[in-house]
Amino acid sequence: MIPRRALLVWGAGVSVYFLAVFGRSSLGVAGLLANERFGISAAQLSLFSMLQLVVYAAMQIPVGLMVDRYGSRRVLMVGACLMSVSQAGFALATTYPEALIARTFLGAGDAMTFISVLRLVARWFPLRRVAIFTQLTGNVGQVGAIVAALPLSWMLEEHGWTSAYLSAAFAGPVVLALVVLFVRDDPSARSLRGESLPLRALGGSLADAWAQPGTRLGFWVHFTTPFSMTVLGLLWGFPFFKRAEGLGTGGADGLLTLLTIAGVIGGPVLGYLAGRHPWHRSTMALAVIGAIVTTWTAVIAWPGHAPLWLLVLLVVAVGVGAPASMLGFDVGRTSNPAHRQASANGIINVAGFTAALITIVAVGLILDWRTPHGADYTPGAFRWAMSFQYVVWGLGTAMILRQRSQVRTSVARSDVDAGNSMVTHHV
Repeated sequence: MIPRRALLVWGAGVSVYFLAVFGRSSLGVAGLLANERFGISAAQLSLFSMLQLVVYAAMQIPVGLMVDRYGSRRVLMVGACLMSVSQAGFALATTYPEALIARTFLGAGDAMTFISVLRLVARWFPLRRVAIFTQLTGNVGQVGAIVAALPLSWMLEEHGWTSAYLSAAFAGPVVLALVVLFVRDDPSARSLRGESLPLRALGGSLADAWAQPGTRLGFWVHFTTPFSMTVLGLLWGFPFFKRAEGLGTGGADGLLTLLTIAGVIGGPVLGYLAGRHPWHRSTMALAVIGAIVTTWTAVIAWPGHAPLWLLVLLVVAVGVGAPASMLGFDVGRTSNPAHRQASANGIINVAGFTAALITIVAVGLILDWRTPHGADYTPGAFRWAMSFQYVVWGLGTAMILRQRSQVRTSVARSDVDAGNSMVTHHV
């Protein structure tokens, strides 16, 4: 039985993460208005998303160190304040540079949320429940992305830019109050502070986390499983489905919605399986990668437009890649002591966003290379561009297999040292 207090702490913490993903996704329904408001091109508009990815990825290791040092409660409070102020700044911005600065600070506040909530999950829930609540945390973020597309779209249409984004900013103090009132870093203490470490010792803590084969395995699981979903959902999915596969606006929107729904449904299933079969988490991740690669290969190789049923299979497989990435955090959690779990999570969380950023840029460059100047992107150009993903899948899969072997060797050595003749392959 899960204590009510644990659920209350998690619910208050995850509300900040919900708001973070809502803010991260909020520009998706306001692209045309942003073009008009700031007088910018499509390339300048895409810089908003690119900038947030860069800031988010760059902040992960510092945030992990902050959580280990100051605790989840304080970091979540800072994140909620940053997001609220930056959303207000974005609401009131009238120039493109002002808007970029606001989105930069929004990305910084966003970066402080997920790792903090994972630390709360590890502290408050029984071991057998950690995997499922890690997945549920990711699901709450997916719901935040869906909500950003519905009420915010209505607010923008009915009340305009400033009122819509100021309303999002006002949600910040609400979640901040929930954190202050209900979040405790640990059942034994409201706020936990780690040991104050000099800069050299902080580097040593990160080195110790990276030295664990389980941290490296988690890194490569997170590198390989979710990036394809980010590439489709954040930037290239809509033009790919329209230009390369000949779908109308409704069909492309429907597939992108299904992409999110697949992740929401797949999360609890993978969480349950990881909790029941923790010895096979990397195998589950490899199975999801195999499904993603297989469906993408079928779509890319299909002569002409791929049939709708195949595109549905594609977005379902790609969508499940997001919750599969949570398996990486679970492996990292079981491979590190409590005092550096957030640091390990920060290292792991960099991976998927780095892979997505590299692929998003590569797809754009290849599309420009394969398309005559001034012409629309062709199906052939998209097939070339989307094929870049094989580079990322190949590297990631090879490293997963390598690190899994090292983890199993490490576990076997530990069992021998402990006098235990049975080797537990826990990944």
